[in-house]
Amino acid sequence: MHGPRTAPTSGGAPPDGTSVTLLTEGTYPHSHGGVSVWCDQLVQGMPDVDFHVMAVTGTGREPLAWQPPGHVRSITNLPLWGTPQDCPPPRGKTLRRFLAGYEEFLAALLDPEAEDRFPAALYHLADHAPSGLLSAALRTERAARVLAKLWTRPTVGTAAAHPTLHDALSATDLLEHALRPLAGRAAADTGVTHAVSGGLAALPGLVAHHVHGTPFLLTEHGVYLRERYLSFRAEPYRWPVKALMLGFFRLLAMESYRTAALVTPGNRYNRRWEEHGGTPPERIRTVYNGVDPAAFPPAGPEPETPTLSWAGRVDPIKDLQTLIRAFALVRGKLPTARLRLFGGTPRGAEKYRESCEALAVELGIGEAVTFEGRVEDIKDAYAAGNVVMLSSVSEGFPFTLIEAMSCGRATVSTDVGGVREAVGECGLVVPPRDPERMAEAALRLLNEPTLRARMGEGARLRVIEQFTLRQTISTFREIYQDLSGRRPAEQARPAPGAARPSWARAIAAGGAG
Repeated sequence: MHGPRTAPTSGGAPPDGTSVTLLTEGTYPHSHGGVSVWCDQLVQGMPDVDFHVMAVTGTGREPLAWQPPGHVRSITNLPLWGTPQDCPPPRGKTLRRFLAGYEEFLAALLDPEAEDRFPAALYHLADHAPSGLLSAALRTERAARVLAKLWTRPTVGTAAAHPTLHDALSATDLLEHALRPLAGRAAADTGVTHAVSGGLAALPGLVAHHVHGTPFLLTEHGVYLRERYLSFRAEPYRWPVKALMLGFFRLLAMESYRTAALVTPGNRYNRRWEEHGGTPPERIRTVYNGVDPAAFPPAGPEPETPTLSWAGRVDPIKDLQTLIRAFALVRGKLPTARLRLFGGTPRGAEKYRESCEALAVELGIGEAVTFEGRVEDIKDAYAAGNVVMLSSVSEGFPFTLIEAMSCGRATVSTDVGGVREAVGECGLVVPPRDPERMAEAALRLLNEPTLRARMGEGARLRVIEQFTLRQTISTFREIYQDLSGRRPAEQARPAPGAARPSWARAIAAGGAG
């Protein structure tokens, strides 16, 4: 049985009374990567705050990649896969009542005229999740037939694609897995639930707000909905299945934005998506990621061989194929150049890595491109290159970029998310999926050591002035205290004649309804 599983952790420093349930998906504390680093820094930086972690995972059996400190009081896994909680399928009136609510849920996903039914239908399903009845009911043939009947109606957009029963079975199975986090229950006395991404991680926070009125805080590093749009392009399902799932993710994003007492994007680019999704502007506060400049000091001498380095997880969203194509153009001008790629390959991305390796061989640069796996000290990845590259098609405010900047390395990055906000004039920014422009920028920096040095020095100063970890932690401490009503009066009181920020006024007025 792979239902929610909670593990207590050891005791720690006495808390200040603030309690935060951190909601994650595929990141902390079970995997490495930028968002996981951010979570660890946040938790480590507040030893006087009680943290609980509810982690949406793959199977629930993933080992811990981080050792949480003692003030992380519990870790609850919410696995999407594996055998669901053991519960007999409902029958008779119980099943009919459930299916009536489920039909309302599906109608909201498929019919624009019914979208306003989504919140009530979602919380109706949530009522059945902790017992296991939700998963059990969705695994019945009747649940698939409800969808098969509904999405062939002439008034529904999916009807034109002639969805089949096989499509209905596929879509119902995807929904059953996606809705499993509804079984997660934050404690009634939790001060704040804090989702560190949109999407499935937000589900327990939405339920806690619905049931207990618990303040819900949403931080988006990348735009979850945009990334689902990008990823579903490559999925093998027919259009009706994709339409249903993207409808779910879109309405889930809108409900998250509507419910959140405060939304804290990591950059202004995300803010535009959040406003478009219905978040009132006064409930949005941009909080940039920060690093400790002392932990990422100047990297020291550059390699003698012209080298481009990259760090991150090997994943299609990082678009390593464009980087490899760009490097092939660089290699044509600088035959001794090397490309060193640092970072692990998550489960499920093995074929993507193999395709990248094959592309390098096909382009005749296989011996000059090395996949070096996870590095013990990430600073070594930045020091390995004369120039640090970022080739992603989607980012929030990427840690690898500001870490490399703190190390004093010049960078070439794609113009996505908050990259331009991070770099300013201290690096080169190029369009995504454009190997020619990327190669041109990399060659410019490799061939101009004075420019490279000036940009590297400016990048480190920019981090010290604007993007420090201390600023990030201080801001979230203040937000936690405001949301939970525990901020000391002498801190909360504005200076004479000073107006409180619009987001703080919204919190004081009660946040979301």
